[in-house]
Amino acid sequence: MSLDSDLAAAVRQAAEEDGRDLSEWIGIAARHQLASRGLLRVIADWEAIHGPLTEEELEAAGQRMG
Repeated sequence: MSLDSDLAAAVRQAAEEDGRDLSEWIGIAARHQLASRGLLRVIADWEAIHGPLTEEELEAAGQRMG
């Protein structure tokens, strides 16, 4: 695997700022990405049954999440 040099530098800096080694930081980022993909699947399944989320529903969800 190869990262663009600017991205690699940003990741190294973020890991350092978070007090984590690079492998740990990348592992956390990967888990977050996988969780997001799972959430997108849940939303798509819900919308397939109930129809698209409305602007009001999205706004209410955003308010709940802060």
